[in-house]
Amino acid sequence: MAWSPPATLFLFLLLLGQPPPSRPQSLGTTKLRLVGPESKPEEGRLEVLHQGQWGTVCDDNFAIQEATVACRQLGFEAALTWAHSAKYGQGEGPIWLDNVRCVGTESSLDQCGSNGWGVSDCSHSEDVGVICHPRRHRGYLSETVSNALGPQGRRLEEVRLKPILASAKQHSPVTEGAVEVKYEGHWRQVCDQGWTMNNSRVVCGMLGFPSEVPVDSHYYRKVWDLKMRDPKSRSPAWGQSPTWPTARCRWLQPGASCGQPAQVACTLWSAVWQGLTSAHRRQSHNAKGPGQSVVCRQLGFGSAREALFGARLGQGLGPIHLSEVRCRGYERTLSDCPALEGSQNGCQHENDAAVRCNVPNMGFQNQVRLAGGRIPEEGLLEVQVEVNGVPRWGSVCSENWGLTEAMVACRQLGLGFAIHAYKETWFWSGTPRAQEVVMSGVRCSGTELALQQCQRHGPVHCSHGGGRFLAGVSCMDSAPDLVMNAQLVQETAYLEDRPLSQLYCAHEENCLSKSADHMDWPYGYRRLLRFSTQIYNLGRTDFRPKTGRDSWVWHQCHRHYHSIEVFTHYDLLTLNGSKVAEGHKASFCLEDTNCPTGLQRRYACANFGEQGVTVGCWDTYRHDIDCQWVDITDVGPGNYIFQVIVNPHYEVAESDFSNNMLQCRCKYDGHRVWLHNCHTGNSYPANAELSLEQEQRLRNNLI
Repeated sequence: MAWSPPATLFLFLLLLGQPPPSRPQSLGTTKLRLVGPESKPEEGRLEVLHQGQWGTVCDDNFAIQEATVACRQLGFEAALTWAHSAKYGQGEGPIWLDNVRCVGTESSLDQCGSNGWGVSDCSHSEDVGVICHPRRHRGYLSETVSNALGPQGRRLEEVRLKPILASAKQHSPVTEGAVEVKYEGHWRQVCDQGWTMNNSRVVCGMLGFPSEVPVDSHYYRKVWDLKMRDPKSRSPAWGQSPTWPTARCRWLQPGASCGQPAQVACTLWSAVWQGLTSAHRRQSHNAKGPGQSVVCRQLGFGSAREALFGARLGQGLGPIHLSEVRCRGYERTLSDCPALEGSQNGCQHENDAAVRCNVPNMGFQNQVRLAGGRIPEEGLLEVQVEVNGVPRWGSVCSENWGLTEAMVACRQLGLGFAIHAYKETWFWSGTPRAQEVVMSGVRCSGTELALQQCQRHGPVHCSHGGGRFLAGVSCMDSAPDLVMNAQLVQETAYLEDRPLSQLYCAHEENCLSKSADHMDWPYGYRRLLRFSTQIYNLGRTDFRPKTGRDSWVWHQCHRHYHSIEVFTHYDLLTLNGSKVAEGHKASFCLEDTNCPTGLQRRYACANFGEQGVTVGCWDTYRHDIDCQWVDITDVGPGNYIFQVIVNPHYEVAESDFSNNMLQCRCKYDGHRVWLHNCHTGNSYPANAELSLEQEQRLRNNLI
C-alpha cells in the first residue's frame, strides 16, 4: 500500500552510539548487509534487499561456501566462518532465502540455488550470520554514510535552510533558517515539536557545517505568531506534513499538533571560508562508524558524506598510527576515540581509510561553465562575475593561466582534477553572449574553492585582447599524486668530494654550481651532498610524462632519454628561505622500481620502454647516480634547510601539489652534514633543533 503523509509527524534523533546496520554493498544484482556490532563491520546477521525490503537468510544448509560468496559480495576477501541460530539477534520482516546452495565461485548470492524468494519454513530464530576476513579486496565500493531516508525507507532528495531573518538572507552560504527537506519533488518544512540540538547537529553536518549554535527561539516564535495572525503571509509550505532527511532519525506519529517549523543555526569555520578545499583527505588509520564524521568535523567540514575503505584514495606512507577506531560521533578529535595502535592488528597501507566530507554549498558551481568541448569535461572556460553590480557571463584571459588555476576551475565545476590548462582555445566556440573577457591576471594558490577567490586584476587587462587566447581546461575525475619518502632521504644523506674528471657529463647537464665553470678542469673536485629519493604514486591514476616518446630528448653523454627535462629540484636554503645551493634531476628513467605485492610493474626504461609510475608503485633514484646531489662546494658551515620538490613546474597534473615538497633541517660543520626532521609538506617548524643525541646518532656520514 502506498505511503500517504499523516497529518502530523514527529521525529526524534536516535543515539549516535547505537549501532546502525552496516553498509549495504552489491557487486551483483542483490544488495546485502551485515547487522551486528559497529566496531566489527566484517560480521553480523546477513540481510538481503529484495523488492525494496530488507529480510534475513535462514541457516538451513548454510555453510562456508555460501558465507564466502556473501563476504566477497560485501567487499571482503573471504569468509572465516558462519553463525547459526540468530547469534546476532533475530531480524524482522521476511525471511527471503532458505536452503541456499552455492558452489563458492558465484559473484553474488542470488546466483546460488535456493527455495526461491520468500519460500521458507524457518523462523527468525534461525537467522544466519557470517564472519568475514576484515581485509577488503581491491576495488571495494565505498560506504555512503549519509543515507537520507524518509518514511518506510523512501529517499529524501535534499535538505536546506530557508532564511527567515533579513540578516540571514544576505549570507552565502545560508547558515541559519527553517529546516526544509525535498521529498517526492516538493519542499516541506520540519516540525519543531521535540526538536533538539542533536537534530540541529545532524542538519548542520549534512549541509557541510562542523557544528550548531542555539537560535533565538523567542524571536522566531514572535515571527511565527505574526504569520499565523496574517493569513496572507502564510506560506503554503507551513501547513504541509513535515519530513526528515537522515537515517539516524525515526518516524513517530503522536496525535498532537505540530507547532512551528524547526529553526537551525550552524557555524562556518574560517578555514573553510578561506578556501580549504580538501573535501577528501587520506587518513592513515582504519576508522569505522561515526569516526568518519569526527574526522570531517575536526577538519572544519560537516559530517561524512562517504567513507572509503581499502586505500581507495591511495596508500599512505610511514607508520599507521590508529586502527579499529571506535567513535560515538560526539568526539571533538579522532584522538578522543578509543582505538588500537596501527601495529597491534597488522593493518597495512592497503587498508588505509579515507573520507569525503559534506562541504557548504556556496553556489560557486553556478558561476562557472564550459563551452564548445567535445565532451562535458573539457572546453572554453566561462565565468560569471559582477560588472557594475550586474552579474555577467564572460571568458577568462589566458595570460598567466596554468595548471594550478585549471585545478581550481575543475574543482569549482565539480569535475575533479585538471589534466590540461589551455592558453589557446580557438578550436572551441564559446557562448555567443559570453565573448567578452571579464577576468584577467588570474593567480591561484591551488587551494581555492572557486576562481572568484583567486587573485586577479581589478580592472580587466588582457594585453592580447582575448580572441583565440582564452583560457580553457580539460578535467578528469582522478589523477596521480607523487609523494617522497622523507625517511629515506634522511637516512641516506652523506658528503662526497668528487674529482672533476668524473663530472664531465654532470657538468654538461647543469648539475653543478656556476663556479664549476671557472675551475681548471679536470683538476680539483666538487663537494656534493648526496642522497637517495623514493617517489611514490599515491594517486588514483598512473603518473606519465606530459609528452610521448617521439618528443623525449636524447642526451649523448649519459646516453639516455629525458622524458621530463626537470623532474625534481634540489635546494639548500638559509633558515629565512634564501637559496645558497641548488641542483636538479631530469627524469631520464621514470619507471616502476618496485611495486607492492600483488601489483605488476608496468613501466621500465630498458630498450626505450614506456616511462611512468604505476598507482601504488614507486620510483627510486639512488644516491650513487649522476646529478643525485646538491653541489655545496661554495657553502660555508651553518644551519640550513634542505629541500626537494618533485614535478616543480607542474608539467604533469596531480591531485595534490601541496605534498610535492620535502624539507629537512640540515647542519653542516664544514666536514660533516646531518639531515634531521625530514617531512613532506610546505610547512617547517623553525624552532626544531638538533639534539645532542640526534647528532651523535647521525655521525656516520663523514666525507
